[in-house]
Amino acid sequence: MNERNLKISIAHLYPKLLNLYGDLGNVITLKKRCEWRGIEVEFEEINIGDKIDNHDLYFIGGGQDKQQEEVAQELYSHKSELISQRDDGAVFLGICGGYQLFGHYYQPHDKDKLLGISLMDAYTVAGKNRFIGNVTVETDFLEPKTLVGFENHSGLTYLQGDTKPLGKTVVGNGNNGKDGFEGGRYKNVFGTYLHGSLLPKNPHFADYLISLALEKRYGEKIELTKLDDTFELAAHNSVIGKKY
Repeated sequence: MNERNLKISIAHLYPKLLNLYGDLGNVITLKKRCEWRGIEVEFEEINIGDKIDNHDLYFIGGGQDKQQEEVAQELYSHKSELISQRDDGAVFLGICGGYQLFGHYYQPHDKDKLLGISLMDAYTVAGKNRFIGNVTVETDFLEPKTLVGFENHSGLTYLQGDTKPLGKTVVGNGNNGKDGFEGGRYKNVFGTYLHGSLLPKNPHFADYLISLALEKRYGEKIELTKLDDTFELAAHNSVIGKKY
């Protein structure tokens, strides 16, 4: 199948409220890596009060507790349709606060519990300490295997059931600073605490998400044309101290 005949639809959920530490760069990366291959991108920003139509790939970024509170109730009102989209193969990427709302709930300090949309079997509670710094994660489903990024969170996320971690934490604290894992994944849903932004420094992960979204739309695996990722991998390897 010729890539230049392909199309992908991407939705950016609540960018006016959840967009910390360069999270917008993830959407830019997805769009550009499609466009460089000649893949048409249909893009929609979804804000408070907007209807959520069916898309191939959904992205949601991070925010502080106040912004999460504003988004949580609105996102919860779309829970059933987003779960249906997940089960139909749609791809989801959530960063930090968005990742927390992908689970069952986030319990802040001295505030009411924020209900999530249960795209994955996980929950988050506010911790006493803040985790800040560079993170390196080793995965078992990507090549190269490593993911790099920057964490800045006090939430402690715990995975349950069939939800698997993105990978093992080599450097940094990850989900909760105790179990040695970072992020979560279930079906085509991916959540992580990695800001910075994540995808520009991890082009292999961006392409993995694009491939899943294309498979959802067209019902078959589509091999993507390789791009020149010299600069992207140099940024990736600089974080892990590897010379490209």
